[in-house]
Amino acid sequence: MGNIGIILAISASVVAIIYSMILVKTIKDRPKGSKKMADIARAIKTGASTYLSRQYSKIALTVIVIFTALLYLLGWKTALGFLIGASLSALAGYVGMSIAVRANVRTAEAAKSNLHKALNIAFDSGMVMSLMVVGLGLLASALFWVITKDTGALIALGFGGSLVALFARVGGGIFTKAADVGADLCGKVEAGIPEDDPRNPAVIADNVGDNVGDVAGMGADLYESYVDSIVVAMAIGVGLFSDDKGIYLPLVLASAGIAASILGSFLIRILKKTKPQMTLNIGIYASALLMAGFSYLISKYYVADIKVFFLTLIGLVAGVAIGMITEYYTSDHNLPTRKLAASSEGGAGPNIISGLALGMVSTAYPVVIIAVAILVAYKLSDLYGIAIAAVGMLSTLGITLATDTYGPVADNAAGISEMAGLDPEARKNSEELDAVGNTTAAVGKGFAIGSAALTALALFAGYTQAVGLGSINLLEPRVIAGMLIGAMLPFIFSSLTIHAVGEAAKSIVDEVRRQFRTIPGIMTGKSSPDYKNCIKISTDSALRKMITPAIMAVSVPIAVGFTLGPEALGGLLGGGVATGFVLALFMANAGGAWDNAKKYIESGHLGGKGSDAHKAAVIGDTVGDPLKDTSGPSLNILIKLMSIVAFLIAPLVVVQYSFKIRAIVAGSIFVIVVLYYLFIWLQPKFAKKRA
Repeated sequence: MGNIGIILAISASVVAIIYSMILVKTIKDRPKGSKKMADIARAIKTGASTYLSRQYSKIALTVIVIFTALLYLLGWKTALGFLIGASLSALAGYVGMSIAVRANVRTAEAAKSNLHKALNIAFDSGMVMSLMVVGLGLLASALFWVITKDTGALIALGFGGSLVALFARVGGGIFTKAADVGADLCGKVEAGIPEDDPRNPAVIADNVGDNVGDVAGMGADLYESYVDSIVVAMAIGVGLFSDDKGIYLPLVLASAGIAASILGSFLIRILKKTKPQMTLNIGIYASALLMAGFSYLISKYYVADIKVFFLTLIGLVAGVAIGMITEYYTSDHNLPTRKLAASSEGGAGPNIISGLALGMVSTAYPVVIIAVAILVAYKLSDLYGIAIAAVGMLSTLGITLATDTYGPVADNAAGISEMAGLDPEARKNSEELDAVGNTTAAVGKGFAIGSAALTALALFAGYTQAVGLGSINLLEPRVIAGMLIGAMLPFIFSSLTIHAVGEAAKSIVDEVRRQFRTIPGIMTGKSSPDYKNCIKISTDSALRKMITPAIMAVSVPIAVGFTLGPEALGGLLGGGVATGFVLALFMANAGGAWDNAKKYIESGHLGGKGSDAHKAAVIGDTVGDPLKDTSGPSLNILIKLMSIVAFLIAPLVVVQYSFKIRAIVAGSIFVIVVLYYLFIWLQPKFAKKRA
């Protein structure tokens, strides 16, 4: 029966990868429009490719160092798993970015004649990304198990993906939001020019950021969530069913999810008379229903245990429900965001206050949903039940990720329409798709956060098994200390990433103001801005600031585990998951609502573009930008990465080292971190002297 699971997983993976390649050719065959449109798209593509190549070269150095350490400490299987996971996570992000920067101009061209043609191109580009993510993730999980037969080494696949995802999410998020905030403040507020106006020097950097942050970053993020959910379920499932079906069941469920996602995507292409948002929602719901049917057949005929069906259903329902709640709080068609927009009439202060309140209250229902899902899943099948529920939630990632990454492509298409001066009908269609993209992006972030919480808890469960903890005593001082440190980490992590966006955005603002002041003829259109310098500023800032949060995510669990022991590390994971999950929900929903409140005003309500309410809403949006696109999404990876690191070092943590050895380990980590910060602090000073 194990062979059937492996065959199904490999077959479904290959189908997903081949189908994504077919979609790539289909997209490339679409017309690119005028020379001016092609030139703008080329500038975006060049900027995104340059950034990713520089980012990946820096990530490669970190990967080599960690690979060497794992090879020495935990053996070749773990080291190889880490290397494969890191490589495929980077590849998934790169493929998604590559097709997105080709689909944007084709979407803009299609918007000239037909809204649904444009929708299909943008959605198909998202399907390329999503199918590569699930195809590569499932293929790696299945083949690596065949090669190693080592569940511990499987976790290293997730570790590699998580590390690259954190770099991609943080770096891409800093890039995109620095450019976005700078472009909005100098363009919309100060200069009074429209979004994506070609006279704005930061406009190309803003569009580049959509691709490196919301496409490549999101792809790497959900690749690691997908792989983590599969491998931790495989690790926990050892011996639960006859013929090792507990190991192979996650692979079979993931295979069924790929089939359901592809079939659901066909429905989106068929529907032509419904509104874009409804079209995408129908595709997601249809895939979820198909997956429910497939899981029933799998539970009945593969493992002969109907509980598997209910566990998968718990994950599916929880994912869809969190998406619907996120849409309610962030869509400009609903009351919360419209009330937020109305608060802008009182100025930026009331707008920001209302947005903070909205984000806070929006956490209630998702937390209750995840809590109920955990309790029911555990009741049905203990820790394995939680892991299978996580697999169920992510099983239809092949379509849910596509509707998310559709958003940045639609955003780029709207930008190209504006910059190329297309006719009003094309702009109207592309802006409608862009508005839908804001909501799908918010829904995608809610889904990603929910799946991260379930996956992190499954990893946490795997850690407790690995170290032999049946329970954790909250009255133990070391556990409380670990829990408080874990609860603190998401806040420090968010502070680092938000501060990084603020510093980079200030540099962009200064540069845009300088160009407006010193280059004559920009505002009249007689002179072209220097787009490349804004891209360079965003790139340099992102690459410099992305490393510190990643080091913190890896080093703190190691330090706590070695100095305070396995129970304290368990407390750290519990505290980190609890605050990280809620904080991520708050930031994602508040940021999404601020963005759509601005869009609601721009569509002609409450005075429209240029009004005082609009200026206040733009300021609120700039506050929300780093929350929803940098810090919030990055917290998903933080809580999973900490759990994976704990899982991997479990064999070392349980050894009863002497106090002297633990002190040496903790001291070494402290010295390395201090030396690193000194290097980061001194590097710009040496660069200025050389210049």
